[in-house]
Amino acid sequence: MTEYRAHFDAAVYFSNGGSLSADGFRIDLPGPDADEKLVGRLFVQHLGLALVGSIDIRNLTVHAEAHRGTRWIETSAPGPRTDRLVELSHVIQEGLVTYPGLPAPVFTPHLTREQSTEKYAEGTQFAMDLITMIGNTGTYLDSPFHRYADGADLAGLPLDSLVDLPAEVFHLHDAADRGIPASVFYDRDVAGRAVLLHTGWDRHFGTPEYGRGAPFLTGSGARYLVEQGAVLVGIDSLNLDDTESGGERPAHTELLAAGVHVVEHLTGLGELPPSGSRFTATPPRIESFGTFPVRAYARIGN
Repeated sequence: MTEYRAHFDAAVYFSNGGSLSADGFRIDLPGPDADEKLVGRLFVQHLGLALVGSIDIRNLTVHAEAHRGTRWIETSAPGPRTDRLVELSHVIQEGLVTYPGLPAPVFTPHLTREQSTEKYAEGTQFAMDLITMIGNTGTYLDSPFHRYADGADLAGLPLDSLVDLPAEVFHLHDAADRGIPASVFYDRDVAGRAVLLHTGWDRHFGTPEYGRGAPFLTGSGARYLVEQGAVLVGIDSLNLDDTESGGERPAHTELLAAGVHVVEHLTGLGELPPSGSRFTATPPRIESFGTFPVRAYARIGN
């Protein structure tokens, strides 16, 4: 069986600054057909490069040569692991502004502890309260129904797409650009995983700064994650899309059309290793509802 290798020059530019160049590099190929995009992805995966912003492949030629062992790298968590839970949700408080322009939650007592003394035995008290809030409050999950009328609503989400998902965490808090491109993900296997984007923007949560200049996932990045089989994408920022570029929402459109859940307004992602944690974010089972707060957390260890 004939095997093939690519010969090329390359320049890699990282999203947080700096670059890497290579002249006359060679990698194995799965077949004789290869373009610059495929070779660029294989190059990044072979070297295990992280936070890649863009790739420039030049002077590409394909040769019939025996394979030499191009590696496919899967990032593993560095150092010792401890078995612990990491909180990834914001606290919901009365008056909290999650997204500028959306209503804040309002708490209303239905039965106060004082009133309950008239209903129950002496010394027995309860408090029952109402909360009026939009589903997009605090840390919340978007189901396909949020974007598509025929998509699965909150009641239709299978638990195995929400609970104990292997997580790949991309630490992008020092990225130079707001938009997160597909190339950032080339060094990991994201199939069947929750992809969590740590931008550090959660430090502004609950302040006016949170609503301006927030990081986001590009449309091409969303398409790549769908193609690679991610099951959930989360971010610790204002929105998965660029809300300052107009009404288009390419990341939501791509992901939710493919049944990939979206979790926004996460926090605490800086505590997680790149790989090795398990992510959970479960909303209530509500029919004909597309978005609702979740208690999101990650387990580190066995």
